[in-house]
Amino acid sequence: MVKKVIKTFEIEYLQVMDTEGKVDESLMPKLSDEQITEMYETMVLCRTFDDKGFNMQRQGRIGTFIQFKGQEASQVGSAYALEEKDWMVPMYRSGAAMITRGFPLIMLYQYFSGDERGMKVPDNINMLPMAIPVGTQSPHVTGLAMASKIKGDGAVALGYTGDGGTSKGDFHDALNFAGVFKSPAIIICENNQFAISVHRKDQTHSETIAQKALAYGIPGIQVDGNDIFAVYKATKEAVDRARAGEGPTLIENYTYRRPDHSTSDDAKKYRSEEEVKEWAAKDPIDRLRKYMMNKGILDDAKNEEIISKAKEKVEKAVEEYEKVSEPDPEDIFKYTYAEMTPNLKEQLEDLKD
Repeated sequence: MVKKVIKTFEIEYLQVMDTEGKVDESLMPKLSDEQITEMYETMVLCRTFDDKGFNMQRQGRIGTFIQFKGQEASQVGSAYALEEKDWMVPMYRSGAAMITRGFPLIMLYQYFSGDERGMKVPDNINMLPMAIPVGTQSPHVTGLAMASKIKGDGAVALGYTGDGGTSKGDFHDALNFAGVFKSPAIIICENNQFAISVHRKDQTHSETIAQKALAYGIPGIQVDGNDIFAVYKATKEAVDRARAGEGPTLIENYTYRRPDHSTSDDAKKYRSEEEVKEWAAKDPIDRLRKYMMNKGILDDAKNEEIISKAKEKVEKAVEEYEKVSEPDPEDIFKYTYAEMTPNLKEQLEDLKD
């Protein structure tokens, strides 16, 4: 009989900036004051968009709305690490990541009003539409990455899933294929503690989500998801590895879903107000603002200007959205495939009759 240790593993946790905005300079990623300011402006814009969307839903001006409030660092920091040629695969709560990539605010409001034209991604943005089914987007990330590797275009693919998505087979298929084919894929799990009303501890017995990468022979890391510097650093390193041909990475951004799952949910039924308040004190925007104030990059006047500009952009987008014409019912048939099938043509004629 032989008993031996074949391999040992460990999962790293990364935090660069604490809740008071103080950073470990030895871990600080290379970012100019201009880039840090751009990150902050983007997070403020995203929060303003999110708050407005919630208010509009309550006023009956859009349909069910999925908020990302509290997860701005996780999304903005990771999307900011991508180049224009790279691909991004969002899930239904990835609005902040999409905004960071340049997706029009008006189209996001349009989509949440039930108008599918809002998810017709502009040709100049390498992005797939939002994935509403849980977990199905992860194989798309791996597929896009494999295609880029075959084409040799130097692009990477990055996609988002929630902690609930890691309980689906699609997630594991994606990691397995990505590992086997050494594809330039980065899968980010936004561990916001809940899959609708199911707590993370009730979904998996793993101490971390990041360790699930080990089974597929790829790196996994857990990151403070409310620390934009840590998120950016981990993602940039994963992107650089992927682009250099060193394969995929799983990043677990440990964060919190502060709003309800959606505007049709009531989270008070399954979590305490104390827990929500505890995480509100770790707000990612507040944390970055403190850092910038301490460094002299930001002052009160500049901060008010950034907030004011964000409100102007959002209000303009709302104004434009509410002028958009109603969708044509025939689009249901015309845009299912690039070319209509005989069956769809027949259904369209039945509609006309």
